Amino acid sequence: MQVEQAGEFILNRIENELPETFYYHNADHTRDVYAAAKMIGEAENIPDDDMQLLLTAASYHDCGYLVNSYEHEQESCKIAREHLPSFGFDQPAIDRICGMIMATRIPQSPKNHLEQILADADLDYLGRDDFFTIGDKFYRELGLTDRDEWNIMQVKFLSGHKYFTQTALNLRGPKRRQNLEKVRALLHKKPMKKFSLPHAVLDTVYVILGILFCGFALKSFLVPNNFFDGGVTGISLLISETYKIPIAYVIVVANIPFIVIGARQVNRAFAFKTLAAVIGLGLCLLYMPEQHITKDHLLICIFGGVFMGIGVGLSIRGGCALDGIEVLALYTGKRISFTISEIILGINIVIFLVAGIQLGLPTALYSILTYYAASRTSHFVIEGLEEYTGVTIISGKSEIIKERLVMELGRGITVYKGERGFLKQSFDVSHPVDIIFTVVTRLEVRRLKNLVHEVDHKAFIFTSTIKEAAGGVLKRRARDH
Repeated sequence: MQVEQAGEFILNRIENELPETFYYHNADHTRDVYAAAKMIGEAENIPDDDMQLLLTAASYHDCGYLVNSYEHEQESCKIAREHLPSFGFDQPAIDRICGMIMATRIPQSPKNHLEQILADADLDYLGRDDFFTIGDKFYRELGLTDRDEWNIMQVKFLSGHKYFTQTALNLRGPKRRQNLEKVRALLHKKPMKKFSLPHAVLDTVYVILGILFCGFALKSFLVPNNFFDGGVTGISLLISETYKIPIAYVIVVANIPFIVIGARQVNRAFAFKTLAAVIGLGLCLLYMPEQHITKDHLLICIFGGVFMGIGVGLSIRGGCALDGIEVLALYTGKRISFTISEIILGINIVIFLVAGIQLGLPTALYSILTYYAASRTSHFVIEGLEEYTGVTIISGKSEIIKERLVMELGRGITVYKGERGFLKQSFDVSHPVDIIFTVVTRLEVRRLKNLVHEVDHKAFIFTSTIKEAAGGVLKRRARDH
């Protein structure tokens, strides 16, 4: 067997054919694994014939990146089977070499001593002083930009990793544990804070802007034209129009019962902030001059609703509610089996029915449009572009997809055990499959689909809108108050 010539052949290809964007999986990594494999093999006292196979496997273990990044172990074996016979390797020797190559696949699962040695050599750097230097090369290769995300991935990987040979355990194990603690320390170390407004100041700005937008919507669009909205604001407008009481007083009084409920259902801080915001809205309505911007009913219901929605959304982002209807829905939802959205819809149906009787059907219909525009606008202001989407993926290459979702997208995944098959022509034939579920923002859906289809263009993917999600690892833009 021409071990040196076989190694030089593939190393030359890696140096000349592999793109420069492979900052980690390149010729330097191959040399590093070769040296580590030789060192561990000698310490483990393996026979010379086995050493030749081991060093050949080290040379070829990542050459599959010349063909495919995501199934490179299989591609490495194909290249080895294609070229090693010309260097005097017989089929049993090549089979053993491919076994060692496949043992480097993450998660590692070596089945014999030689496979254990190559698996340890492949990740030898985890227990060395140059761990962070080499890790930075992998960070660049993955195209990551968030150091915290990378450190979290490092902690997860190091925590789950183990060396197999006694040599690696003794020589690299202690340093690997030290490197793990250093990465953990980086996560807990607080970086220099960028200048930012304190939360209290930012919340106050949100609430003030919310009050001004709501006041503008009411005094410039809805009140002058006898239009109204849903929720407590709609009730207040209906009472004000029916009994000719100034809206500034009615809207404050109407919200007080819901503020009391909010103190019990949410917390007192929320209740006090809501009370202050509602009083601020009342003062705004009391002193803001009434102006007729337009008499066009369609413009009134659309833009009145949009400005109202912006105001309500900003107030919620500021940690309070200018409309207590959601507090009532939260209170009621704990006592009956309807969702908060269904309860709000039911309450507003009653409001619009009463309005239709009192003020006429056309006004009620226009007001429904106002409410719809307000609710959609407030939803967008609260959620922004980070509305979450659930994605379910069914593929025969689920192992690769799972790894890429976690390692590249940094997403948490849930795996369900299922079966695929059951075709009309062969209903009795089925195969076990991992059904992957993950949650991403709607801006990430296209990137996720592209990633999955790169691995398996036949993968079955479907998405669903996430409603009223709670808990888990999701980071919402709207803070808890």
